[in-house]
Order: sequence, then structure tokens, then C-alpha cells
Amino acid sequence: MEAIGFGADVHTVYEAFAAVAARWPERAFLNVLPETADLYGISADEISYGAAAEEVDALTDKLRAAGFRRGQRIMLLLENRPAFFIWFLAANALGVSVVPVNLDLRAAELAYMAGHAEPVLAVAIPARQGDLEMAAREAGIVMPVVGVEDSLPGPRSGGAIALRDGEAEAALLYTSGTTGQPKGCVLTDSYFLEMGRWYAGAGGLCALNAEGERMITPLPVFHMNAMATSFMGMLAVGGCLTVLDRFHPATWWDSVRESRATCLHYLGVMPSILMKAAEGQNDRAQTVRFGFGAGVDPKLHAPFEERFGFPLVEAWAMTETGAGAVVANNLEPRQVGVSCLGRFAPDIEARIVDEAGADADTGELLVRRAGEDPRRGFFAGYFRNDQATDEAWAGGWFHTGDIVRRAGDGSIFFRDRKKNVIRRSGENIAAVEVESVLMRHPAVAAAAVAAVPDALRGDEVFACIVPAAGGSEALAREIVAWCLGQLAYYKAPGYVAFVEALPLTATQKIQRATLKAQAAALVEDPATVDTRAMKKRSPA
Repeated sequence: MEAIGFGADVHTVYEAFAAVAARWPERAFLNVLPETADLYGISADEISYGAAAEEVDALTDKLRAAGFRRGQRIMLLLENRPAFFIWFLAANALGVSVVPVNLDLRAAELAYMAGHAEPVLAVAIPARQGDLEMAAREAGIVMPVVGVEDSLPGPRSGGAIALRDGEAEAALLYTSGTTGQPKGCVLTDSYFLEMGRWYAGAGGLCALNAEGERMITPLPVFHMNAMATSFMGMLAVGGCLTVLDRFHPATWWDSVRESRATCLHYLGVMPSILMKAAEGQNDRAQTVRFGFGAGVDPKLHAPFEERFGFPLVEAWAMTETGAGAVVANNLEPRQVGVSCLGRFAPDIEARIVDEAGADADTGELLVRRAGEDPRRGFFAGYFRNDQATDEAWAGGWFHTGDIVRRAGDGSIFFRDRKKNVIRRSGENIAAVEVESVLMRHPAVAAAAVAAVPDALRGDEVFACIVPAAGGSEALAREIVAWCLGQLAYYKAPGYVAFVEALPLTATQKIQRATLKAQAAALVEDPATVDTRAMKKRSPA
């Protein structure tokens, strides 16, 4: 179906929202359940499009009066609160970009992000305002930090960022790279609008309608899934979005029923957890027509659908590809239980190449948009990293770094990741980033990390450490505890093994394949310290 309010005369996310709010002011826009409200200390209720438009416009006026203008950035650390979307829309109305921040990031990560993005303002929950102020000082930038209800600093001067091809940046999302620090993906208004248009027109098993669609998601709004796919999908059809603070297995189905959700978003770990619960007579007592996500355990795919009564539509995309190259298993007949992602639509061109760059049935997936604009719907590039952008688009194709197989009928099957990324519970973790932090600990002479399989989370972080003066279980726990103060909890090592030396090349680079094999062998070694229990989300 055609996206509501996304006509040719609409050029920004705010304009799309305003069009829907004008058409259906009484419709529910955002929904806050009591469980989420209690955790955040906010009101539990639905927020209509009309009421949200009044809030957005009032905040836009406030920002304008304070001197904020097109080309600047505002950092947002607001968890999954409705305030995030209000600030996003108000900033967008002025052409101001937002930089969403993961609540779990700590000192070193926040300082890097602040120094790299150079926002002129940060808006944060009270518990984290001090951390962002410290990050600004560490990065050497002027970045006032305020709460959602605080007065704004005086008129700004300077601080504008360069525009790309005449289109303003709407958001800067950071995604883990494989060569060190996270890269900032520049996302324009077109990126977000294209995502809404794609979802509204996808059809098949994940068809949306404009008659009052209601979506629930527990995924974080600092990722493109919730911020772009869920949010823009609901905006495209005038639907209502329920965003939980996180996934709570014990109360998940209660939340789904209370939200009156017609569709939901998931990550692969969620079905695995839900299937472990005892079967009950209320398993099908919900109004969900489909789930949309990625990474379901193939063995559980069909049993989940049979038990809960709706299809799980597996899909593939990246922050970088946006709606420019989405593949979804949303059309019948489907292949269920075999990691099938479906077939690419005719407006997307895809190649699969081997290590020599020759076309193959199994290899790295390369994608682009068909037609005159091969980058339509994709990110605009990596901020301050033209080299990485050019490398990603080498030869006129976007190199995904994912290994897939293509069957004779065009169906795509996910196989593995080419990049050196540890994928834990849906989070991409760059090994080099973790290693860099480990090396700063005085008891660490050398360190390298690799992924080892985890039945629940997909991958877990395994650290091989050469100690400066002997290792012990107490030291392993001390190092991990220190890491938890520097990194998001999921990036810290889940296992620590003290070794005499790391596998290195003649040029002193880590031999990643050897390291991975070594980690796989050491994970069962009694001397290896299991620190997974230490990796818990910190309270706000």
C-alpha cells in the first residue's frame, strides 16, 4: 500500500509526521504500558498524533528560540522513552540531526562518540547527565547537557556540520566496525522516508494496513530497527507504536495483549527464550498477525509459529543499507527452518562473490539499488571516514561483509559473517575495540578477543590475556569488572583465559583464525574463568 503522508511534497521526517497528525489527530501515536511507565517514572497512557504534534511544535519553537539551526547535532540519551521521538521530530523540523546514545555505553565510549560527532547539546536522563558532561570534557568539546524539561542554553554560534549533496543529515547512528572505533553512519531524511515506504509496501505476510495498525517492540531506539523500521513503518500507515524499555520474558505476552499489538518486532534470542516457557492455554490469546525480525533458531521456527499462531518473517538489512536493500521472507511459499531470508525484490540488484571477486553461489553478499541511483535508500556515508565509505562501495556495489548462499530459485540463505565482529544477542561487538580497552589495564601485557558459541546469545566474548605478572581467577574478575566501567556490559569478556603468548603474524598482527580455534579449545579448559554472570545491565 502507499505510505500515508509520504507524498512527493514531503521531504523530511517531521513533514511526514505532521501530515499524519493533520489527517488523524485523534489516533494513538505512541503507547506507554504501565510496566514501562513504572520503570521510567512516567505516565502510562496513549499519546495521540494531535497531542504529540503540539508537544513537538512547542519544543521546535523552544529550540529555534535558543538558536539551534540546520546542520547541528543533538545527542540523545533518553532510553526508550516517548521523549526520544518528540525530540527527534522537533530537531528534524529545524534540520538538526540527532545522535542516539546506547544507555549501556560507558566512559571511553561516550568520550569517543562526543569527540567524533561534536554535538552542540546533549539531552539525557538525570542519572546519566554527569557521564555526558564528563565525556564532553574528556573530548574537549563544548556540549551543554540538559534534561527533557530543562531550559536550553543561549543562542548558538557555529557548530554547523557540512551538508552532503544538499540534503540535511537527520541522524548519526554509530555501528561497530571491525577496525577499531565505531563508525558513524550518516542517515538523511530520505533514508527514513524510504524505510517507511518500504514497510508500507512490503505486503505478503508482513502487510500493514491504514486502519489502526499497532506494533510492539522491545528493541532499543538507538538502533535503526526501532528508530527507522518500526517508527517509520507505523508513521507510514498512521499506526501506534508501543516501545518497551527492553525484552521481559516473564511479562512479554501480557505486554503484547495489553498493547493490542497487531504486529511485533523481535531478535532471534527472543523466540528461543519464549519457547522455553511452559505451554499454556493463552499462548494464542493475542491479536498479532506477524512478527518481523531476524536470527530465529531454525529448529524453533516452525514450532514457534505452530504454538503461538502467527508467522515469524525473517529479514536481512543493515544500518548502512536501510531500505535500499532489504530482503524478507514475507511471501508464500516460504522455506521455514532453514535460515532462508527470501528473495530480493526486482528493484534491488545483488551479487554473491567469492574471495577472488568472482560470481559464486556462496560468498559475500554485494547489493545496490537498481536504476539510476544505486545508493537510493542507503546511508549517506561514514562520517569523517571517506576511505571506509569508498571501500564499502568498491566497484559500485555495497559490500555487506555477510556470507550467504543463493539457491536456484533466487532464495537467499544466511551462512556466516566475513567481518571480525562478535554478534552477541543482536549487538555487534568489534574485537579491536574490546582489545584496546583491555590493553589499558595495568595487569595486561597483551590481549586478544574472539567469539565463542553461546547457546542463548549466539556469540560470547572470549579474551585471551597475556598477564604482566601471572594470572589468577581473582585477577580475571578484576579485569572484567574494570572493563564493565569502560564498556557496555555486553562487550566485556564473558570468558578469560591467561596465555603465555598470542598467535601473531610476522608483522605482529593477530592471527584471527588461529585465535578463534584457540578460544574454542580453551572454553572447556578448567583454568578458563567464566565471567558471564558478571555481565549484567547496569541500572540507569
